[in-house]
Amino acid sequence: MTDYRNLGRTGVKVSPLCLGTMMFGPRGNPDHDDSIRIIHHALDSGINFVDTADVYSVGESETIVGKALAGGRRDDVVLATKFHGSLGSDPNQQGNSRRWIIREVENSLRRLGTDWIDLYQVHRPDPDTDFDETLGALSDLVRQGKIRYIGTSTFEPSAIVEGQWIAERRGRERVVAEQPPYSLLARGIEREVLPVAQRYGLAVLSWSPLAGGWLTGRYRAGAGQPVSSRAERQAERFDIASPENSAKLAAAEALAQLAEDAGLTLVQLALAFVLEHPAITSAIIGPRTFEQLQGQLGADRVRLSRDVLDQIDKIVPPGTNLSARDAGYHPVALTDPARRRRAAPAA
Repeated sequence: MTDYRNLGRTGVKVSPLCLGTMMFGPRGNPDHDDSIRIIHHALDSGINFVDTADVYSVGESETIVGKALAGGRRDDVVLATKFHGSLGSDPNQQGNSRRWIIREVENSLRRLGTDWIDLYQVHRPDPDTDFDETLGALSDLVRQGKIRYIGTSTFEPSAIVEGQWIAERRGRERVVAEQPPYSLLARGIEREVLPVAQRYGLAVLSWSPLAGGWLTGRYRAGAGQPVSSRAERQAERFDIASPENSAKLAAAEALAQLAEDAGLTLVQLALAFVLEHPAITSAIIGPRTFEQLQGQLGADRVRLSRDVLDQIDKIVPPGTNLSARDAGYHPVALTDPARRRRAAPAA
């Protein structure tokens, strides 16, 4: 029996494991029928929460989800998707502007084959767009019945607070959920994001609880470099020869041994750890294959002893990201030199 959790203060009940669909489509599993089989098995196993995004395989993931929910399954699923990423060469086919939101929500609704989206999430911050502009457009969509609730993903604590302030002072719909990266190897959100979410009653849906594959058991000392499409796309995050990743490899090895000693798989340890935090509503799992899903189901029923949790804290201290690249978002104030340097004086 799945122990459903509250989606913040909305009154909606969601499963502790949320099915993420980033790996459905050409980016991961291109077989629509097999992807649909995986989705159906997840739903039949008690998962009632599905998360996707318009940019996953350029909309194809949403199309697959729509096919899977056809035939009467849609009403029983809490369906979440996201907007923000670029979907074309047009500079206005991206971002958090009212113009793009109003256009793109219709595309997502069409691909998903539904009349409404339960949770519509801002996939990343957009420093060029006033947050009130974004919340104003999303509030209109709530009132039109096209979306039920508003969420954000990988927002900094100050931006989360700003969203609450805008809603209160300017009469916008409130953001009810935040989706940050969180795993045994990336614990940075424990410092501020999770306490802020708790303070404002936000649901927290953690992405990459298996650290992009680092916590599947494939990354072990002496095992060599695992081959994956993700590692090919983001070599700097997955190259075990990189000095920045040496700490992750050592931690993955120690955590794998800890899991074995506790009678668990590393996947179970990783997912149970994320769900142990009182601020976490759901952990987003992203299986590419049926076997991967099978290995993750049931992890929400695993409880870790205080001794195991203490050992984890020794391996990866609370509030620590072993690699800065795993934060998921780096503010433009840091990445764009022009934002932190005065203009050169006139000659």
